[in-house]
Amino acid sequence: MTKAMAKRRRRALSLLLRRLLTCAICAVATVALLSGHVRVLPSPGVAGAPQFLKQYQRQGSEQSWTKELVPPQFSKNPGSSRKMNSASWSLDFDKLWKPPPNRDFTPCIDPSTNYTVPAASQGYLLVHTNGGLNQMRAGICDMVAVARIINATLVIPELDKGSFWRDSSNFSDIFDEEHFISTLANDVKVVKKLPKELAKTTKLVKEFKSWSGMDYYHNEIAGMWEYYEVIRASKSDSRLANNNLPSAIQKLRCRACYEALRFAPHIEAMGKLLVERMRSYGPYIALHLRYEKDMLAFSGCTHGLSAAEAKELRIIRPGTCRENTLHWKIKNINSTEQRSKGYCPLTPKEAAIFLTALGYPSHTPIYIAAGEIYGGDSHMTELQSRYPMLMSKEKLASVEELEPFMNHASQMAALDYIVSVESDVFIPSYSGNMARAVGGHRRFLGHRKTISPDRKALVHLFDKVENGTLKEGSRLSDHIAELHKRRQGSPRKRKGPISGTKGMDRFRSEEAFYENPLPDCLCRSELPQVNASVSIR
Repeated sequence: MTKAMAKRRRRALSLLLRRLLTCAICAVATVALLSGHVRVLPSPGVAGAPQFLKQYQRQGSEQSWTKELVPPQFSKNPGSSRKMNSASWSLDFDKLWKPPPNRDFTPCIDPSTNYTVPAASQGYLLVHTNGGLNQMRAGICDMVAVARIINATLVIPELDKGSFWRDSSNFSDIFDEEHFISTLANDVKVVKKLPKELAKTTKLVKEFKSWSGMDYYHNEIAGMWEYYEVIRASKSDSRLANNNLPSAIQKLRCRACYEALRFAPHIEAMGKLLVERMRSYGPYIALHLRYEKDMLAFSGCTHGLSAAEAKELRIIRPGTCRENTLHWKIKNINSTEQRSKGYCPLTPKEAAIFLTALGYPSHTPIYIAAGEIYGGDSHMTELQSRYPMLMSKEKLASVEELEPFMNHASQMAALDYIVSVESDVFIPSYSGNMARAVGGHRRFLGHRKTISPDRKALVHLFDKVENGTLKEGSRLSDHIAELHKRRQGSPRKRKGPISGTKGMDRFRSEEAFYENPLPDCLCRSELPQVNASVSIR
């Protein structure tokens, strides 16, 4: 009987100890959870501030804004952070998704106090835009500024319907026409149509000189009002200089681009719906995969294609079938040379290797912002196998939802534009018109994370992987991470012309105005004096 009682006591004691241990573990877990979600970051001037924060603030004050700074999360020692799983996860998450610091740059596009309403109109400016959606967008905004410079009434621009894309959309099908007119009321008078009495009047049809400044428009174009009531600009792309224009004109370009030129309500609504559906999967990447027939034909890039595909592109390319491609310049292109110079878009396979090397896990949601990928699924195998959560507007929306946009390339491109601007990370595979437009818009909205692949450096690494002299793994990842620490989309001044270039090549080598609206449309605000900041996740 005594042995039985002793046995029961030992069991009771054991049960009590287990319960006490369980309570202790729960208490520790609760404290850890709270400490992980509430962080107090002292200001750089406070004792005990992290060294990287002090160093980063010092760096920022010394920069001339011509280069991107390395974001703080890329300066931390990964070795020490991996001692704790939670710290390692936090660091990895920051590296993958956290936007670069905006250095307190905010939009500053309001007119100055001495800015006046439009002067008396000297005549009407008709505009024929050219190119795809983003080329037309930039051209429209430039023509708004030109209309202001030459004191013209701007007639709603005519969109390009004869290019490769063959889109029949009118201005009001893609953009909010009423909003465009009303938003610019204090800048430029805009009308929907030319007055009937001027319909048959003699018009001056003029291809404005590329990258022109104030003198050209004041002297050569405005002087024509003496002879004509209507001037027609036969092209709109790159007709205004990127730099050395009055501040009022530069700010007007930004107001036109980022405030007035809003997409039509049905496009805005569908774009918002696509963004919401992407967000339901978590943070996402918008990958502008410019691996479409027109791009490959125009650039002459055939790496990774079959002989039959390369032949098809040569037929499309200017100079080979001139009667069908008069709108493209004649080019004899060496594909290997083009690629080695970084002039070719990344292939889907190269994009997959790039994303893997950057550290994005296989479950990352990726939105493919593109038209029809050349070669279809045959060229998407590698990317699809590494990242199964590949999405597109066609996958996110039903056939019925997309039906109003079908057969309208510019409207479909507008949906991609919206999803790309709103993405957590934007990665363009090629530095074309959409990459520049989206990248610039993201800078304007607060320098959202935009990773610009260094294609010239990457292709040499990819070739080493291809021929087996370099394996995928930590060595490749470290190299690619190092290459792109300063290519994250943080604030810097717009780049000027490349040294040594002359004539039109000098203008062509400049960074486009809408690719980076700093310093004209982004100003640095003063930092408030705060002793500490509290971040609650």
